[in-house]
Amino acid sequence: MVRIFHALGSEARICIVQELSASSEMCVCDLVGCCGLGWSTVSHHLSILREAGIVKDERRGKQVFYRLALPCVTDFLRCLEAADCQGAGSPSASR
Repeated sequence: MVRIFHALGSEARICIVQELSASSEMCVCDLVGCCGLGWSTVSHHLSILREAGIVKDERRGKQVFYRLALPCVTDFLRCLEAADCQGAGSPSASR
C-alpha cells in the first residue's frame, strides 16, 4: 500500500490516473496532451505508476499502451475529491 500511496503523491500522476480512468487505454502521446507534460515526464510518471501496480502496459509495435490495473484507485480519488468539496480536507473542518 505504501508504494500506491507514494505513487499517488503527485498531481501529475493523479492526472494520468484520472485520464486513464476515462478511457480503456491510452498511449504516452495521448497523455502528453491532456496532462500538459512532456514525453519524458509522462513516461517517468507512468513508470512509477507501473512499479506501484496501478497501471499495466502493453507494447504494440513502437507504441506502448497503458491501462489501469487497479480501477479501485479511481474510486478512492473520487472519494477524496468529494470529501474535499464538502470541506473535510480544509483546516477549519478539523477544528
